Amino acid sequence: MAVQVAVCGPGECTGRERAEAREVGRLLAGRGAVVVCGGYGGVMAAVAAGARSAGGVVVGVLSGADRAGAAPDLTVALPTGLGQARNALIVNAADAVIVVGGSWGTLSELAMAMRRGRVPVVQLGGWRVVDGDGRPLAGVRYAADPAEAVRLTGLWD
Repeated sequence: MAVQVAVCGPGECTGRERAEAREVGRLLAGRGAVVVCGGYGGVMAAVAAGARSAGGVVVGVLSGADRAGAAPDLTVALPTGLGQARNALIVNAADAVIVVGGSWGTLSELAMAMRRGRVPVVQLGGWRVVDGDGRPLAGVRYAADPAEAVRLTGLWD
């Protein structure tokens, strides 16, 4: 069975986040990974475009009850009708989670992945979660660029 990597990020993102997500998708596809994402715009559309450009497979787990608004580069668009609860499906389907950028929905996916505790969680840019003393929380792996984000998943060591 193919490795599945969830790539999470905001539907409205910066140009840098878009470029980084596209490259993450391209690199994952190059390793034969199935990319799982939220399936709409921003980081989700960019990672799908990057993976698709490298011949990869991308599954979009949509919050809506139909495929309206789905990113054009998805291989599979899975309407759930679950709203933001679909974030749990995205995270639970993954052998690793890469977070690109930050938003409230993205933060919920990061938190669910950390709570799950069985998969590597890599963050590329975006928000930083700190403890009460201002120290970064243990467990999240921070990457400086897309190649490092893919490497830090540890899936191809």
